[in-house]
Amino acid sequence: MAATAPAVAAPAAEPAPLAGGTLALLTIGLALGTFMEVLDTSIANVAVPTISGSLGVATSQGTWVISSYSVASAIAVPLTGWLARRVGEVRLFTLSVLLFTIASAMCGFAQNFESLIAFRLIQGLVSGPMVPLSQTILMRSYPPEKRGLALGLWAMTVIVAPIFGPVMGGWITDNYTWPWIFYINVPIGLFSAACAFVLLRGRETKTTKQRIDAIGLALLVSGVSCLQMMLDLGKDRDWFNSKFIVALAIIAVISIAFMLVWEMTEKEPVVDLSLFKDRNFALGVLIISFGFMAFFGSVVIFPLWLQTVMGYTAGLAGLATAPVGLLALVLSPMIGRNMHRLNLRMVASFAFIVFAFVSFWNSTFTLDVPFNHVIWPRIVQGIGVACFFVPMTTITLSSVSDERLASASGLSNFFRTLSGAIGTAISTTYWENDTIYHHAVLTESVSTYAPNTTAYSDSLASLGFAGQSLTAQLNQIVTQQAYMMATNDFFRISCVSFIVLAGLVWITKPRKGAGPSLGH
Repeated sequence: MAATAPAVAAPAAEPAPLAGGTLALLTIGLALGTFMEVLDTSIANVAVPTISGSLGVATSQGTWVISSYSVASAIAVPLTGWLARRVGEVRLFTLSVLLFTIASAMCGFAQNFESLIAFRLIQGLVSGPMVPLSQTILMRSYPPEKRGLALGLWAMTVIVAPIFGPVMGGWITDNYTWPWIFYINVPIGLFSAACAFVLLRGRETKTTKQRIDAIGLALLVSGVSCLQMMLDLGKDRDWFNSKFIVALAIIAVISIAFMLVWEMTEKEPVVDLSLFKDRNFALGVLIISFGFMAFFGSVVIFPLWLQTVMGYTAGLAGLATAPVGLLALVLSPMIGRNMHRLNLRMVASFAFIVFAFVSFWNSTFTLDVPFNHVIWPRIVQGIGVACFFVPMTTITLSSVSDERLASASGLSNFFRTLSGAIGTAISTTYWENDTIYHHAVLTESVSTYAPNTTAYSDSLASLGFAGQSLTAQLNQIVTQQAYMMATNDFFRISCVSFIVLAGLVWITKPRKGAGPSLGH
């Protein structure tokens, strides 16, 4: 009689997709968790002067409220895949949301500046896994044919939250007290964590006992934290004219270079760089990073121009900026739902063409542009937002295997966040320097003997300006025009950048009818 073959345990089956009210409730819970985390990257920006005054520190010190969070978050995001393999995706997401909620409450309770910065650091560190894991869990919970819709809903919150952050932050600060920009996270966080804990019970992912890659982790923390601090503080400290910024740059370059070499040879790396061997992932991350860099630069410069040059209040500038989210809210789910029918490269390329058109439109603005003309480009830009993020994320993740999805999502989100910081640093520095250049050129044409200057001086004199007040008024007018010219230059450069990206999309090779799928 033949020996009986030993029984082999069948691999655990992937949990069946959720449906109906359970799926809808989970989507809302995960979306709110994502929205809360992304919102906190920008909601405190407009409240910095108020927080600084309340806690008795200078506004320049108050910017650490923003920097401490962004530095800590930048370190934590690329660790998502490694942490998820050790803890489990559902458990890690739920724990991150709960800790984020507690840290938010402690930020509101902070009685001095030092404790606020400490709690913001904790808030940033625990926030890292929230956005990439919300994406991964949402896609796992939807049936394969609806994962495009899941990605569209997720992308909608990631894109819209930074836009509404300053609006909400300004409104809360004006009508309540600054701690409420943190307190509002508490009910949202508790609801999101409860949804994940209750609805995802029994759907935990496989965990493995990986050793801690201490050297890789140390190099990551050193390199990314110094790079993020350099980007956050560079403009205020005159970039490489500051020894502190030079030191940060040297440490960042050395640490990141050593980390790349170490992680590529490490058997259990803390950051899985082998993902970049996948053509679509590597090119997708590259295009998303440069696209987000250019997009986020315009998101920063536009409200600065409105407040610095056009005299808008923070609230009015927020209202002028917010319409970009209107069409993005409507179109993102629609594009996601029909992802398998669309040519992803064509949709993404169209998005960059829309961004280029809007940038060119912005470059034609003058100092007397009315409010309604300011809003229309923002509305049109919403079309580009919806057509850019969902298809490009789909292309990026389209050929990533199931077990590496959390790592891929964490890594792509890290580069997206970092590119936003780089875009902010480059755009604001260029804008200020270009303004100085145009101011110098315009000043050369302001002369006592110039007919235009004489005529304008006479007009100001008839209004009661004389002596120093007349000179100050002329200088203010020249400065406004210099800022306007620098703004136009910035948007022309953005227009060219988006046109280049529209062509770059076509070097990716997604499968025909590709959608965000798992288990390749």
